[in-house]
Amino acid sequence: MATRIQRKKASRPVEGRLSLTQRLRRVKLFLCDVDGILTNATVFMGDGREFKQFHIRDGLGLRLLQKEGIKVGWISNRPSAATAERAEDLKVDFLFQDQGSKVAAAEGILTKTGLAWTDICYMGDDVVDLGLLRRAGVAATVPEGIAEARALAHHVTRAHAGHGAVREMVDLILKAQGRWDRLIEEYSK
Repeated sequence: MATRIQRKKASRPVEGRLSLTQRLRRVKLFLCDVDGILTNATVFMGDGREFKQFHIRDGLGLRLLQKEGIKVGWISNRPSAATAERAEDLKVDFLFQDQGSKVAAAEGILTKTGLAWTDICYMGDDVVDLGLLRRAGVAATVPEGIAEARALAHHVTRAHAGHGAVREMVDLILKAQGRWDRLIEEYSK
């Protein structure tokens, strides 16, 4: 008597087989950590003030995403006036700075926007980012990210934290979505 072998269905069969480009095409929301992604994780403190260094091309990249209708948000477990000031300067759509759950913060943003996890590109580098990296449609990190973050990432940037890594992801999103050439043409006039 022949035996039938039943194959177990994967919980997300199609999702696991998508290429990076296919994932990037679906991005409608770009979220990232701040320290160790937008900055090189260095904080200067003195005289009651805190200073951080942000890469100017990362900022322009985030504004380009917004120009193309892609929302932008920062989720940090560390409250910082410098972060809030930069977020205001860039008109970041969502800013979460609290020691609460980053996953809960992202779920709140998803509820507000009506988007799904598959619509998110998330960049994080440390243990507090693992839950978001595991859930995001596109998970990305930097070369300095912990081994567990790199293992979950669909893409590890060539650029280092605070040195254009966010811009690298932005460019990948815009190119995958067919928006890059039009932007280049627009800004070349």
